[in-house]
Amino acid sequence: MTETNIQSRPSAAARTHIPPPVEQTQQYLTFLLGGELFAIGILAIKEIIEYSPPTRVPMMPDYLSGVINLRGAVVPVADLLVRFGRPPAAVGKRTCIVIVEINANGERQDVGVLVDAVDSVLDIPAAEIEPPPAFGARIATDFIQGMGKVNGRFVILLDVSFVLGAQEMALLAQTSAPA
Repeated sequence: MTETNIQSRPSAAARTHIPPPVEQTQQYLTFLLGGELFAIGILAIKEIIEYSPPTRVPMMPDYLSGVINLRGAVVPVADLLVRFGRPPAAVGKRTCIVIVEINANGERQDVGVLVDAVDSVLDIPAAEIEPPPAFGARIATDFIQGMGKVNGRFVILLDVSFVLGAQEMALLAQTSAPA
């Protein structure tokens, strides 16, 4: 019997098994606003609460509906429809306030966002997110992080840091500062 010199090399199965690239998927809370589907990254969401009318605060921008008491903290509530240049949101049975945590000038700030109804939490792969449109959007494209493709339709992914920018955050910080 002759010995054959077998070189040590991986089997065919081992050579062809290359792990698939890891596709980054993010979770988004989707909600209805003025008949359209919007979403905010789930990591920015603190909680969802039942709607109660906010207390109006004089001299605040039009899109700030007022403030609410959230376990002893003063939290401003923004009406995104007004922020987007539309008429104020109509309060209905499913209206709620989504509490979002925003980083403003190195400080965390809780802000309530008035929504018509919370829809669901979706996993959207990065490959299914398109950049904001250059034209044709009904809201300023600065507010849009991207357009998520879900089941053949688009979901507008909001960039909360731009929806409530630095100037607005300064106003919110003054509003929620203890007297």
